[in-house]
Amino acid sequence: MPEEKNHDPARLTEALKKLIPQRSQEDTRLGPMMRAIKAVHSVTATGSTSPEDLERQRAGQELFARLVTPAIGVTTHETRVKHIPAEWVRLDYAHDRRHIILYCHGGGYTCGQLGYARILASKLALHTGLDAFSFEYRLAPEHPFPAAVQDALAVWDHLMYLGFGAKDVILAGDSAGGNLALELCLKLKEQGRIQPRMLVLMSPWTDMTCSGLSHTECADIDPMLDAKYIRSVREAYTGPDADWSKPCYSPLFGDLRGLPSTLIQVGTNEILRSDSELLHHKLLEAGIYSVLEIYPDCWHVFQQMPLRRAAQALESVGRFVQRNL
Repeated sequence: MPEEKNHDPARLTEALKKLIPQRSQEDTRLGPMMRAIKAVHSVTATGSTSPEDLERQRAGQELFARLVTPAIGVTTHETRVKHIPAEWVRLDYAHDRRHIILYCHGGGYTCGQLGYARILASKLALHTGLDAFSFEYRLAPEHPFPAAVQDALAVWDHLMYLGFGAKDVILAGDSAGGNLALELCLKLKEQGRIQPRMLVLMSPWTDMTCSGLSHTECADIDPMLDAKYIRSVREAYTGPDADWSKPCYSPLFGDLRGLPSTLIQVGTNEILRSDSELLHHKLLEAGIYSVLEIYPDCWHVFQQMPLRRAAQALESVGRFVQRNL
């Protein structure tokens, strides 16, 4: 079974050492919660995209999803859009069925399944009062760029076929899913089509050139991501010789005029913090209504965790969505 590969004694021993504050540790800027997250994450996230390591990472995500996905208030129903596995997360009580959330999951374009997507899809549904639709786009390195964007566009077309209008859809995404949500908007713009009602982005990956200051400023305090991991998944998705400044990879460098109103959430401890800050400023320069929320002492996509700060951030998402419907 894939889970058995997680029980490497040497890796678990090292993780346990990190969980307990020790005098020899260099990450003194991390609090107990950050050290715990960093230790647990390090068991599966190796920065490698070898088949064995990807299997471990993907299995770890599924296990994590089973532990933290909300179990009350929603019902899930799996479906397919052509070759793409997808899932409705529907609220169990009376609610607005005219609008929906289309959610793009994260995972560096190399990980992420419906079970993993269910964590934030469920939370977004519960905090906005809207049903959510998530999908399992094809992953790299088996299916590199532009497979994920093609799948996102196919899902968008499917929702339009079901009778939803573009302005009925709130497009949401975290991490690489935030990148995908932005790329979908740029693709719709390229095709001369109507944009979604609004964008909700959590720790979006917007700049594959890694030019933001936070990539160095937060290198020692990010408990989730590091430069090795970013380089690994980037090359798995685009190939090693890609020009990462192209808007098809880094939406930060695209023409953002005409994109929908946007809420961006990010933590202070993220190496991707600059990706959010720079996107916010670029959106404002393009005349787009953009709100940037920076959460102190928080990490990459902290909204997934069963914590008060995560609930506060998701409550803010709910308010943003309801104000802009």
